[in-house]
Amino acid sequence: MTQTKSGAPTAILPSADPNWLALREEAILEPDLPIIDPHHHLWGPPRTRYLAEELQRDAQSGHNVIATIFTDCTEGYRSDGPENMRPVGETEFATAIADQCEAGVYQPAGLCAGIISYADLREGESVRAVLEAHIAAGKGRFKGIRQSTSWDPNPEVRTTMRTPPEKLLRDPQLRRGFACLAPLGLTFDAWVYHHQLSDVADLAAAFPETAIVLDHVGGPIGIGPYAGRRDEVFAQWKAGILEIARHPNVTVKLGGLAMRLGGFGFHERPVPPSSEELAAAWRPYIETCIEAFGPDRAMFESNFPVDQLSCSYAILWNGFKRLAAGCSNDEKAALFSRTAARVYSLEHVLH
Repeated sequence: MTQTKSGAPTAILPSADPNWLALREEAILEPDLPIIDPHHHLWGPPRTRYLAEELQRDAQSGHNVIATIFTDCTEGYRSDGPENMRPVGETEFATAIADQCEAGVYQPAGLCAGIISYADLREGESVRAVLEAHIAAGKGRFKGIRQSTSWDPNPEVRTTMRTPPEKLLRDPQLRRGFACLAPLGLTFDAWVYHHQLSDVADLAAAFPETAIVLDHVGGPIGIGPYAGRRDEVFAQWKAGILEIARHPNVTVKLGGLAMRLGGFGFHERPVPPSSEELAAAWRPYIETCIEAFGPDRAMFESNFPVDQLSCSYAILWNGFKRLAAGCSNDEKAALFSRTAARVYSLEHVLH
């Protein structure tokens, strides 16, 4: 644990060696298929740098990335002023990059077309002022918040810099703040582990008018005490996915499986995995989600640079395209761009 330049605490995540990533190259599959990448981060030191230049490099690696959505990662927080308003600095940080993209400094122009930041919903009704500050700072790009509530009793499983209490999504005070989202037209990204999926389902039932996005296929864990228990974890995870999918206000992000959390161990190999290997390992999770939610409520995501631990951006999207190979053109359009455009109000980038 360390701090960003703005003073916000952050977890230092493992990163891949670029020389190792370069050991695997492939021809780009379906290079004309439009992609909205609905989940990536940007950050500078003390974390391994991944800023606009690095995002541009990946977006131009061969796939047709037409827009991206920046997601909260404690970067650019204000260093002074009221504590609850400091996360607004992250929206200002991402907005500045989006402005540069639209001015032609970076390509494509749709980088950071949408922004998901952080506000502590435990403030209750008073969090509305923070949300309104984000909206103002985003210049039309601020789409919602993510408040990570991923909790596990074992410290080996930790993936976020904030350590939330157990069952935070069921907390009445948080839900009073959560009630502020829908009236402002804002979404909520939920980041939980597989054994917490019922909390998301309960939240979705309580707030049917709020658009909830389940991050990283619901966080199936394959490390620490869960290592070697993949079948058991999968059964519990699948039951949770099916429960959540019954709520039409929830969509799912298809990705995040290249993190260390999943326990696939690709980052430990002498050579990075091929897109065929990624697709084979992830198929049960991706196909379960698509079958449960349908293509119009599912969206592929990169989760870069976190998922860069296991593969390059080009290989990752090749893997996703292999997983969608049996889908119709209309279903592919939904999975790779249309669902993200609808959920995050980015329809304009499709035209």
